[in-house]
Amino acid sequence: QLQLVESGGGLVQPGGSLRLSCAGYGLTLDNYAIGWFRQAPGKEREGVSCISSGSSGGTTNYAASMKARFTISRDNAKNMAYLQMNSLKPEDTAVYYCAADRWCNIDYPGTFGSWGQGTQVTVSS
Repeated sequence: QLQLVESGGGLVQPGGSLRLSCAGYGLTLDNYAIGWFRQAPGKEREGVSCISSGSSGGTTNYAASMKARFTISRDNAKNMAYLQMNSLKPEDTAVYYCAADRWCNIDYPGTFGSWGQGTQVTVSS
């Protein structure tokens, strides 16, 4: 059974950092594009970052507002993907999801076929 499980969310003060993890079960993450998305209350789900499959070069892309602060990575030995988030702001508060599909296209979350359950990130003093 294919499953993605996020972890690492929590409460952090503005300016702080968090590292989110995405574990893959029943699939090899390196064979997929892995995307990170977020959804704040009352807002649509938005793309954060994506890393392409290993066969596509593992290239990364980011939403413009997060490019300088967030870093996506993948550890193939552990079958994990990560999102390092630095200089967090209150507006980064949201549920963060990882998702897998064939191609990276964070502008269209609906194109991703497999999703985790999400992890809450709250940035507040």
